Amino acid sequence: MHQPVTTPRPSVFYDYQIYPFAHPSEMDTPGTRHQVVIAGAGPVGMVLALLLSKWGVRSVILEAEAQVSEGSRAAAFTRRSQEILQLAGAIEPFLKNGLEWDSGRNYYKGKEIYHMVIPYDENDRYKPVLNNSQQYWEEYLLGYCEADPLIDLRWQSKLTGLTNGTDGVTVSVDTPEGEYQLEANWLVACDGGRSTVRRLMDLRMDGIGFEGKFVITDFRAPGMDLPTERRAFFDPPWNMGNTILVHRQPNDLWRFDYRVPDGEAPEVTLDPETITKRIGLIMEMVGRDVPWELDWATIYSANTKTLDSYNHGRVLFAGDAAHLLPVFGVRGANTGLQDAENLAWKLGMIEVRGASPAILDSYSAERVLAAREICEEAGKSTRLMDPPSHGYRVMRKVVLSFSLTQDFCTELLNWRTSRPHEYLESALNAPGDDNAGFRAGYADGTCVRSVKLGEDHYLFDDFRFKFQLLLFVGAGTDTTALAADLAAMRNRDLVNVIAIGAPVAGADATVDDGAQAVFDRYGVGAAGMYLLRPDMHVSGRWQRLDLARIDVQLDRILDTEASK
Repeated sequence: MHQPVTTPRPSVFYDYQIYPFAHPSEMDTPGTRHQVVIAGAGPVGMVLALLLSKWGVRSVILEAEAQVSEGSRAAAFTRRSQEILQLAGAIEPFLKNGLEWDSGRNYYKGKEIYHMVIPYDENDRYKPVLNNSQQYWEEYLLGYCEADPLIDLRWQSKLTGLTNGTDGVTVSVDTPEGEYQLEANWLVACDGGRSTVRRLMDLRMDGIGFEGKFVITDFRAPGMDLPTERRAFFDPPWNMGNTILVHRQPNDLWRFDYRVPDGEAPEVTLDPETITKRIGLIMEMVGRDVPWELDWATIYSANTKTLDSYNHGRVLFAGDAAHLLPVFGVRGANTGLQDAENLAWKLGMIEVRGASPAILDSYSAERVLAAREICEEAGKSTRLMDPPSHGYRVMRKVVLSFSLTQDFCTELLNWRTSRPHEYLESALNAPGDDNAGFRAGYADGTCVRSVKLGEDHYLFDDFRFKFQLLLFVGAGTDTTALAADLAAMRNRDLVNVIAIGAPVAGADATVDDGAQAVFDRYGVGAAGMYLLRPDMHVSGRWQRLDLARIDVQLDRILDTEASK
């Protein structure tokens, strides 16, 4: 029988709670069929469940542990992740307790050699990055999951086996009270880099595993007063050839990441005396000599790997179970949340509207492409942080030397933070729309941006986790006829309709103040419309108001097999 650790983890700042095992009905009465089973109650799994709930889809989350994860781990959430959390209805505690930032600095031989400012303007409700340790992320999401009647989160429940059928999946679950079987339409593996589901299906990732090892050290230091920004120090005197990263967290917490000297044994690296000495040296380097308490430390290595497909019949993969990405550029969990957002609405379309399962081919194609692009981008940063060969070590030394006096090295020092990816060739983009006729705005497959409409009102505030139909109502538009067309739409239930410029009867929201700014940012002239997918990527755009085209495109997405 599965016996997880039920003693709260020690911590100098976090009060770990033990979540009890609850006896499931399947142990007494087998045969209950669930819509979706999610393996793993990390941020990706819980956000997926919350987004599925927005479509009315029930899910069961299986978590082998009895408490939230240990250590800072995914410590920084990007603006895109914050927008996803807003759609999931879970953003408030993140904003209340997180630390915002928008810049990073690189240092070499005591000199600042690069200052990167992440783009941000008044149209963005959220700052580019929000810091907090993963324990808190999971605690906040757990609160929302526990309050949602469509989510059944089962602690101390370890997935140990699965049968991937043609019309469903059966999983074996081991618990403190014994084993039972769980049947579902779909299984989504969100169970991390050491995914049990991936192992059971004998799937292997392709890509590169870098040899260098890094350490994360989490500690509490109330006297530290450095600004909230990401700092990187190259070639410190006591660790030549290596790199140190400094991140501030809420609650007087700090995180130092540093590369381990080549050949050093793990027991030496994690020895308290070694950690104490090295944190002391880093404190000296940043000019802070303050008392501190170590909370947690671990060793990790950088990887740029992904599965070839995230869609395996009735089993799907998301987050670290699907791909392993370097931490440089806050990519891991942030990419996983984009996976969850992409997958949730497609599963929702299948479960609620009977869409063809072929739509999941687009999930895999789009997100594998995103992972491969990240591997390419992040590989550049990783090869600078962790040179994999003598040639790259020479290149690093040359780049750093030139950076003291030359500006041309700036691009090589750019750590390329996580971003939403462009699905320019997606099978779900509308064929024959007016995309080519626009001279500005957001092209098919790209992720749109918000617009500030008032003191505390942004365009995205009117979005729901559905398709967004943006009606740009220009002067002279027959709004009575438009309202009749809207009421007659076959797929009206799938869309959240926002009228921009003038009210339209039946619309879910109207943008009056700030309407011209939306017209301008979206590149619309006299009139037009955008159809946005629930994950905010453009599905199609047109230069006139013709709602029949929206029905055609939604019908096409609902039956993607027929559209091929």
